[in-house]
Amino acid sequence: MANKKKEVPLTGITVSKEEDFSAWYTELINKAELADIRYNIKGFVVYREWATLTIRKMYKKTEDLLEKKDHLPLTMPSLIPESNFYLEAQHVKGFAPEVFWVTEAGSSGKLPERLALRPTSETALYKMYSLWIRSYKDLPFKRYLSCQVWRYEGKMTRPFFRGREFHWIESHNVFATMEGAMEQVKEDMETTYQILQDECCIPIIFFQRPEWDKFAGAVHTYAADALMGSGKVLQLPSTHLLGQNFAKPFDVKFVDKDGEEKYGYQTCYGPAQSRNYGAMIAYLGDDKGLVLPFDLAPIQIIIIPIIYKGKEKRVLDKANEIYNLFKDKYIVKIDDSDESVGNKYYYWELKGVPIRIEIGPKDMEKQHVVIVKRHDGLRFTIKEDFLEEKIEEIVQNYTKEIKEKSLIDFESQVECVYEKDAAVEAINNGKIVCCGFCSINMDAYHCAEIVEKDIGGFVRGKRVDYEKHEFATCLICGKPAGCTVYIAKSY
Repeated sequence: MANKKKEVPLTGITVSKEEDFSAWYTELINKAELADIRYNIKGFVVYREWATLTIRKMYKKTEDLLEKKDHLPLTMPSLIPESNFYLEAQHVKGFAPEVFWVTEAGSSGKLPERLALRPTSETALYKMYSLWIRSYKDLPFKRYLSCQVWRYEGKMTRPFFRGREFHWIESHNVFATMEGAMEQVKEDMETTYQILQDECCIPIIFFQRPEWDKFAGAVHTYAADALMGSGKVLQLPSTHLLGQNFAKPFDVKFVDKDGEEKYGYQTCYGPAQSRNYGAMIAYLGDDKGLVLPFDLAPIQIIIIPIIYKGKEKRVLDKANEIYNLFKDKYIVKIDDSDESVGNKYYYWELKGVPIRIEIGPKDMEKQHVVIVKRHDGLRFTIKEDFLEEKIEEIVQNYTKEIKEKSLIDFESQVECVYEKDAAVEAINNGKIVCCGFCSINMDAYHCAEIVEKDIGGFVRGKRVDYEKHEFATCLICGKPAGCTVYIAKSY
C-alpha cells in the first residue's frame, strides 16, 4: 500500500521540507527574500536585507567572543601576490585550481605579477607576521579578519551553502610551542560550539579530518559537521593546526627567553558566517518558513492590530501603546499595512519573527492581548497588566526551547556496521555510518575512494570529543582497524 502523501499546509511555503528539502530550501530563500541569484556572474549571490541583518548579528557575536578570548581585529588587502603562494608548496597545490587571478589594471595593461583574489589569508598575513613578531613577549599573537574570500568552486552552487564568494571570519595565531597551538585549536572548537549550538541552535560534532581531506599545508584539520537530521552532514567551521609548516617558509620567528631565535607554531580558524546562516535556516526552518533564535531575528516582536471599520484609531492607539512598552528593549514593529490579518500572519511566520502580539477591539474590551510564539505555535491570551511579564518570560526561554528541540541525539543518527553491504543500506536509509577503518593517514586513501564509489558517502574522520565504539577490522580492506570513523553523505 502506497504511503499517503503528507499534506502541505496552506502557508507561505508550498513544498514540504520533509518530502523535498532542495525545493523547500529554494522556495524559502525566494519567498522570504533572503538572497537573489540573478546577479550576472555565476556563483556570486546577492544577500537580501533580511538575511544580511541576521548575518551581521552573527558576525558581531563571533567577533565579540573572539575579542573576549584575546584576539584583535585586522583589515587586510584582498589581493595577494602570486609569489606569496609559492612559499608553501602544499598550500599553493591545494588552492591554485580555485584562485581568481587579476592580470590587468587600468590602461597600463598586463601586471608584472599576477595577483590573487584572496581564497584564504595565510599567504598574505604571514608575510606581515614575519615583520611584526620579534620576541617571545609578542606571543601568543592572536588576530582575526572579518572579510570575504573568493574561490572558483566547481561544484553546483547553492545560496549560503556553497558559492564562489563567501563571507567569513578567519583567525590566525602564533605560539611559542606546539602545545600552545593545540590549546588554541581546542579553544576554536569551544568557540564554535558557543556560537553554533548555543546561539544558532545548530547541532554539530567535531571530527579530525583524514589526511587526504585536511587543509592544504596543515598538520591536522578539525572540522565541525552540522547534523542535518537526514543522514546528511554539512561542514561548518574548521580549525587547523599548522605547526611550523608556514612559519618556516614565511620566516615567522621570535627570540626566546634564552636568546635563541625560533620558529613559531601556528593555527588558523575559519567560521564562514554565510554558510553558518544557511545551515541555521535549513535546519531550524519548517513548512511555514524561517525559525530564528530570538537574538538573531531582524525583528523580534511584530504587533498585528486587528482593525474593524470605525474602530481603527482605538486599536492603532493601543498597538502604539504596546510598541512603546517594548521598543527600548527589543526590535519591534507594528504591521498597520492594508493586507488582510491572515496574510500578515503568514508573512511574519515566513520571516521567522519570534513573537506575534495580536490586538483587536474584542481584546481591548476584555483588556487582554493574544501572544503567539513562532517556533512552536503556542498561543497565550494574557491580561494587559501581565503583558510585560509574559513577554520577558518568553524572551528568556525562546532560544533555549529551540536549542532543546533542535539538538538531536547524535547517537540516534548513527548505525554501527561491520560489512560493506550493511553500510550501503544504512547510508541509503539516511543514517551516519560508524565503522572500523585502517587509518585516516594517506595510506588509507584507497579505502576512502572505495567508500565514496561503492557506499555513496564520505569518510568524515574520527570524533574529537570521545569514542565509545571499537572495531577489530577496517570495513573496506579487512586489515586491523587503527581507528573508528564516521561515513555520511554531505551537502
